[in-house]
Amino acid sequence: MAKANRSDFKTFINIGTVSEPEWALLGEGITTGAINYNPQTTEETYIHQTSGTTLIESYRPTFPVDAALDIADDALDYVEGLRQARSVGEDAETEIVNVWLYETPTGSEYPAERQRVNIQFDTFGGDGGGSTRFSFTVNYLGDPVIGAFNPSTETFTPTNP
Repeated sequence: MAKANRSDFKTFINIGTVSEPEWALLGEGITTGAINYNPQTTEETYIHQTSGTTLIESYRPTFPVDAALDIADDALDYVEGLRQARSVGEDAETEIVNVWLYETPTGSEYPAERQRVNIQFDTFGGDGGGSTRFSFTVNYLGDPVIGAFNPSTETFTPTNP
């Protein structure tokens, strides 16, 4: 059985603008990160049944991150700037691209999704004598744009432009 390594799933954050994106890899200082899909469900038990039914209505994905603050890293420096400004609303919004490097590429492009997000700050600080740590949550906004991403050129191409 072939297993996909965590390093074969990469997330890039847009530290530029929507019209002129500049993608930085989220990874340095981050030891754990998993997408929580947070399914929104409706549970019902029909009158002619004993067992219930769970219907998935939608998803509300989040991506919680815990990191050692590395201000030399472009991605974490960008996020740290949002934290220092206590950004909210549109000021806390950016984009990410999740890239599935374990899938078969087309040329140099791998299957990916581009997603509008906002950044929520959860904790900052840490234990004495240790690195400054902070945790934040990447909250997904709406539906993703499905496409492909070239990690070498950091270019996203939507499937249906």
